[in-house]
Amino acid sequence: MANTPQAKKRIRRNQARAVVNKNRVSRIRTLVKKVEAAVAAGDKDAAATALKAAQPEMARGVAKGVLHKNTVARKYSRLTKSVNAIA
Repeated sequence: MANTPQAKKRIRRNQARAVVNKNRVSRIRTLVKKVEAAVAAGDKDAAATALKAAQPEMARGVAKGVLHKNTVARKYSRLTKSVNAIA
């Protein structure tokens, strides 16, 4: 258990940040799933719109340190490729 006031405060802050980070990652996953669902349905307009909504949120995840930049770059690439492949 933490003994110093600073360590106790860090525990409180870490717990609060963990909730925020979990929500951010969850929101990103949901947006990615929307893109994938639209691609699976073959709806190019919906997929493009969903991708446009997902990209800034993914970039924010990188900026906030909850996702690695290469992971997001890979997901961008794959999602964009799948949206563009819809006839």
